Amino acid sequence: MAELRWNPLLDTYTMVATNRQHRPHMPHNWCAFCPGEGKKVPNDFDVFSYPNDFPVLSQKPDTIEAYNTSIVKNKKAYGKCEVLLYSPKHDIKLYELSDEHIFKLVELWTSRFIALAKDKKIKYIFEFENRGEEVGVTMPHPHGQLYAYSWIPFKIKSELDNCKKYFNKHKRNLFDDLNQSEFAYKKRVVAENKHFMAYIPYFTDYPFGVFIVAKNNLLNFSDFNEAEKKSFGFLLKQLTKGFDAIYDRPFPYMMCIHQSPVNTKRYADCSNYFRFHVEFYPPLRAKDKIKYYAGSEMGAGAAANPLDIDECAQIFRDKMHK
Repeated sequence: MAELRWNPLLDTYTMVATNRQHRPHMPHNWCAFCPGEGKKVPNDFDVFSYPNDFPVLSQKPDTIEAYNTSIVKNKKAYGKCEVLLYSPKHDIKLYELSDEHIFKLVELWTSRFIALAKDKKIKYIFEFENRGEEVGVTMPHPHGQLYAYSWIPFKIKSELDNCKKYFNKHKRNLFDDLNQSEFAYKKRVVAENKHFMAYIPYFTDYPFGVFIVAKNNLLNFSDFNEAEKKSFGFLLKQLTKGFDAIYDRPFPYMMCIHQSPVNTKRYADCSNYFRFHVEFYPPLRAKDKIKYYAGSEMGAGAAANPLDIDECAQIFRDKMHK
């Protein structure tokens, strides 16, 4: 059973899905994501997407007992959850993919965004990757996920609203000013190419919390031309290789791709103030120490970063270009 329950304190929905309690930990000698192994995975593929076996959102959602009081409100868990397989090779890392292969992955992200945006009930498409057991990964095969929501999630809505507020006050796109500020300061920039900048912003709550920000006015993957797709893929390879070099071990992370909403009038003008960007949440603060989101962070939303960001950026640059 799945449903969306409205949180009146935050004006957003909580997804409730009891079926996800049954997600399996795969045995070490078998993988449902390897070619031909799972029921939905073909024998031959480069990259591949298919519906999640344990979705919290569905385009054919469960029938629910509806509530609509001043306090208790819910609605059907409409949307889509997909698994995005990066490669048929079980142990390959993202940065070990060829340039041609990583381009196919960017094309997959693009095609799924375009396809799901056609569903007028979908309001936000979120493509992301969880890497490592430290962030709850139960399937080690290289893969990401996609959630297509019937509402705009709280954090995305906050970003959009604050970007719009900044634009109304300064008549400039906040991401242009962020890029210019980090470029001028230089110490937090870890990589750059013609189309994208990668830096650890001065306000990040994770020590190595890199952002990738488009230099041009790109809102989502459907705006990318071929050169921009290649630049983005190459930068992803650089950064993910750099992560693993920091502590000479696989570095867990959450890679969150932030794009413009779809099918909503409220943010129809977001080309003025928003920008395609990627936020990394890598939870290590040392080789064997995790930076937990604990009481202050989770309970009050007051983030705390335990390391010096400039020093982290220097370490990242040194390791990435070594």
